[in-house]
Amino acid sequence: MWFSGAGIETELEDIMQNIKKHSLRNGRVFIGCDSQIIKSQCIFSTVICLHGADGQVGGYYFYKREKLKRKSFPTMLTRLSKEVEKSITMGYEILDAHPDIDIEIHIDASSKKEQQTNKWADMLMGYAKGAGFKCKIKPDAWASNSIADKHSK
Repeated sequence: MWFSGAGIETELEDIMQNIKKHSLRNGRVFIGCDSQIIKSQCIFSTVICLHGADGQVGGYYFYKREKLKRKSFPTMLTRLSKEVEKSITMGYEILDAHPDIDIEIHIDASSKKEQQTNKWADMLMGYAKGAGFKCKIKPDAWASNSIADKHSK
């Protein structure tokens, strides 16, 4: 189940139509995912953000939440890997419908050495780049670090 940033339920097909219109105006698509552990569940939030089209002021986004069993993600690395996997999978779905779209994946790992996620940043970026996507990590990964984070809680 997908929702607009305003919380209105929407179909993936409608999102794809929005992406098509957005791309015709030279817009870019940013995909991110974040997760939170809450009790016995791991809640993943995946976002598709549309930004930078000709004449566009600001941007808009869509999100979906998925609850999986916490025990399936015993470490932070398994969660982060799943987040990147979900972003890549969504990127491929978009590319299947719109092969020429400009997509960038935002990964919730940090470039700062003192952050725990830093030790996996290169590996996670390699995963996204190896799948054929441009990617960014924190602090530049606003789709995952800000928007997806908001909806994973």
